[in-house]
Amino acid sequence: MYRARTGVTSLLDGEDHVNLTLNGEPRDFAALASVSELVEALGLDDRKVAVERNLEIVPRSAYWNTPIADGDRIEIVHFIGGG
Repeated sequence: MYRARTGVTSLLDGEDHVNLTLNGEPRDFAALASVSELVEALGLDDRKVAVERNLEIVPRSAYWNTPIADGDRIEIVHFIGGG
């Protein structure tokens, strides 16, 4: 898991992790295998987000098959309803 420290998410020492740029901010996460695991780790509903990985839109049907790698640039847009 990860925890926030001074506005940047940080890991406990000794864990496998990936460094990502998430919505323009550097973040460290416990090792993630896929976009789906990242969305879950962020506590987001995968039905209400759009994800871009390294300037390419990731179709929702490919979230489980799209790997996360150290250094990836991820943009996530979270849709909210209202009226």
